[in-house]
Amino acid sequence: MALALALLWGAFSGSAPGAAKTSPRPNFVFILTDDMRKDELKYMPKTRALLKTHGKQFKNAFVSNPLCCPSRATIMRGQYAHNTHVWFNSDSSLGGWQAYKSRGYEKNNVATHLHGAGYRTGLFGKYFNSYDGTTVPPGWDHWFGFVGNGDYFDYDVNVNGKMQHRGNSKNAYSTDVLSKDTQSFIATSVRAGKPFFAYVSPKAPHNKLVPAPRDVHTYDGKKAPRPPSFNEKDVSDKPRWIEKQPKLTPTQIADIDNKYEARLETLQAADDLVEAVVNKLRRAGVLGNTYVVFTSDNGMQLGEHRISHGKGRPYEESVHMPLLVRGPGVREGSTTDKLVLNTDFLPTFTDLAGTATPRYVDGRSLRRVLTGSAKTWRTAILLEGRRSGGKPGDPNRKNYYGIVRRDRSGTTKYLEYESGNEELYRLGGDPYEMSSTPKSSSATSLHTRLQALKSCARDSCRKAENGP
Repeated sequence: MALALALLWGAFSGSAPGAAKTSPRPNFVFILTDDMRKDELKYMPKTRALLKTHGKQFKNAFVSNPLCCPSRATIMRGQYAHNTHVWFNSDSSLGGWQAYKSRGYEKNNVATHLHGAGYRTGLFGKYFNSYDGTTVPPGWDHWFGFVGNGDYFDYDVNVNGKMQHRGNSKNAYSTDVLSKDTQSFIATSVRAGKPFFAYVSPKAPHNKLVPAPRDVHTYDGKKAPRPPSFNEKDVSDKPRWIEKQPKLTPTQIADIDNKYEARLETLQAADDLVEAVVNKLRRAGVLGNTYVVFTSDNGMQLGEHRISHGKGRPYEESVHMPLLVRGPGVREGSTTDKLVLNTDFLPTFTDLAGTATPRYVDGRSLRRVLTGSAKTWRTAILLEGRRSGGKPGDPNRKNYYGIVRRDRSGTTKYLEYESGNEELYRLGGDPYEMSSTPKSSSATSLHTRLQALKSCARDSCRKAENGP
């Protein structure tokens, strides 16, 4: 009877009978690109075919703080930045690997919890910007961690405690190396009969852009998107620090286009990585029992609102993420417009793994969204960021808190800057954030709800996100 059930499961899940020797608990492959915009997903056809067509697309996935280290700390801990206190990328008490490590987070995160529950865990690629490679954090069974950001060629990496340097040979291209190492980790885990969690973090499409040699001319001449907000003509409704920005010059626009072409070309190897990993899962007989998650740590401004190049902004290009999930119970070709956030990854993995979610978590499990059974869901999320110092009242002070609310009337974004500036956009009719109307009647209720969100923790975050 047991064998018959195993064979039946394999038939329905797309897994080979060999999957029966592994744990019934699901596996997780979490693929995290670096600085990828949501609209760049259309240039990854293999990823869309394997994860969107055969999984679920999240139309309203966000990161709360759209900067590398704060976002990665949130993913690891399931907490907003005002609770992790990791605000910047720099190596300091408020940023980078140092801030994350000094608070004891390396001993208590998604990897340590899954490891403690019997999972085999592996990290492949970027950890935190300022990681120096001197240690392997606890809770990881396999470690292939870039020193700092890593690079496409000529980079240093800590491999299970031993420092290695990879040079400029064709076989050293970092995205391809991560792909091979991830596949080896999957094979070893399946042979051991243990469930696994693979955190796969390629450099693409982060700056210092170097495509794989095979992809160098894939998108020659491709120009960056030209939405209405590109080199915005009238920015009088924007905060002072944008309002004073001159329009982009032809030289700046040419630079944006050149970078965009290279960004798309670096993503081709990431597209190959997704295909190779999914195929490896299939060959190993565990694809039907594995959740494959694809997303980005933050986006990037490429000329919108006169911002020539940058992130850490509360605008859609920085905070609105690609998110695709394939796995058990996820209906193929499905979509959801539920508001989801990078606080949700840790509680989703622990819930699906059948282990306790730590009490400090601000996010919530996506299990019911994945299966399509969520009757009620959050109606708001918090955006937050620190971008500059300066004296209080400085009109160029860019620190902000914001709220994205979704209800029957549509999606609204309300932002408050430390300088005193405010913005309000009704994204349904103004998806490019061209016309801010902060003096409208809805700003008052959003302001009140924002106050609860920006100081929330644990259960109070979920309560504030739910309403009223």
